[in-house]
Amino acid sequence: MTILVTGGAGYIGSHTVRALQQAGQPVLVLDNLVYGHRAIAEQVLQVPLLVGQLGDRPLLDALLQGDHPLLPAGPVRAVLHFAAYAYVGESVTDPARYYRNNLGDTLVLLEALHAEAQRCGRPIPLVFSSTCATYGIPAPDQIPISERCPQAPINPYGRSKWMVEQLLADFGAAYGQPSVIFRYFNAAGADPAADLGEDHDPETHLIPLVLEALAGRREAIQVFGRDYPTPDGTCIRDYIHVGDLAAAHVLGLERLLERGGQHIYNLGTGSGYSVQQVIDAARAHTGRELRVIEAPRRPGDPAELVADAAKAMAELGWKPQRSELATVLADAWGWHQRRWG
Repeated sequence: MTILVTGGAGYIGSHTVRALQQAGQPVLVLDNLVYGHRAIAEQVLQVPLLVGQLGDRPLLDALLQGDHPLLPAGPVRAVLHFAAYAYVGESVTDPARYYRNNLGDTLVLLEALHAEAQRCGRPIPLVFSSTCATYGIPAPDQIPISERCPQAPINPYGRSKWMVEQLLADFGAAYGQPSVIFRYFNAAGADPAADLGEDHDPETHLIPLVLEALAGRREAIQVFGRDYPTPDGTCIRDYIHVGDLAAAHVLGLERLLERGGQHIYNLGTGSGYSVQQVIDAARAHTGRELRVIEAPRRPGDPAELVADAAKAMAELGWKPQRSELATVLADAWGWHQRRWG
């Protein structure tokens, strides 16, 4: 049976598709291509790509019942759900777009999964891509952040993900919907083959912004605040290699297929790097220089966000393999050079 990957033409989704392929799972990607890349799905991954909207209920029913010509191996056996809009600033200026896409379309998906479970007598597991943004701004004594940390998201993007988590809890309690929720920290890096990587427009993540500046594709890099209570005054974040995230999704899927239930896991390394450390390490790796612009703090930026991922390690047997900063930067730079030269 087929594994449906929503948002599988995007950054984390595409790396997870590759991990599923390597695990021998037949995959179908559903992506509206607002932020995903057709060439990544069709040419690099060579996976069936269905261009469509997650909230299309007739389309979902056809996929779940095995009535669609692009299905590689019959009806959908499980869903890995990455499809979401993920720009914090945009979510503040246009929250309706985020609630409609991230929350509303996921409700349609869950209703379709429930209807199909009633029809065929078997639940269809779902692995959900959530975020550490659901925690909001934890207090310093809550670092590293465990799954028990109170959730208080501070923007519509984080709230839309938090609301989906509530949907999954309620559908699990009422209908027995199996699910795994992964709360990511800072996804980074690229496949070591350099044919998959981070390509957002606009780009907002630190590591690709630094690499663009080092490559001359960007005039400078802005550092937002140098007066945080950290060793060098810049923010500290937990960078997790996208390949390690993908591996966790395969393990989470396997757990659901074997045992069902509802599970929540943080995905991070348990340690962090400051903005300045990232800049310095990127300079050292590339042997290049870049211009740095000092800027005021951004509202809502906590000094430190680091994950406690012990639960995922203990229950899934997951362990980050490529998340040392030097490896993350080397893989990201390899992708950058191959993509843009």
